[in-house]
Amino acid sequence: MYELKTKENDHSVIEFIESVESPKKKEDAYRLLDIFTETTGYPAKMWGPSIIGFGSYHYKYASGHEGDAPLVGFSPRKAKISLYFATGDLEREALLKNFGKHTTGKACVYINKVADVDVAVLVDLINQSVEFLQATYPDKKE
Repeated sequence: MYELKTKENDHSVIEFIESVESPKKKEDAYRLLDIFTETTGYPAKMWGPSIIGFGSYHYKYASGHEGDAPLVGFSPRKAKISLYFATGDLEREALLKNFGKHTTGKACVYINKVADVDVAVLVDLINQSVEFLQATYPDKKE
């Protein structure tokens, strides 16, 4: 049976941010921590060793695979900062057009630094993701 690696844990978010080597990335991580916390109203929690997540939801796919995941989150990685938003949300693409300098993956939006993006659009992306996931998976575990 598949075991989900990225689970919520009790590791310290502040200790994780303090372990970030780049002073600029550390500064951006604290800025993102404030933005995500203020926008979602959820406390920051560590998910796995390197994702800072906010809120949570329980998903179950048609295949039977199920698990828990943060509603939104970020990770200050060495190469880029990963922002985690809902997958499958068609409104995300429209918001990203005005977001600023970024690249995208299936679930992630990658930025080099917070100064490259429009923070107001970031707030919209966070809110849209939370609303989409709470509507898609109404049985939240919190």
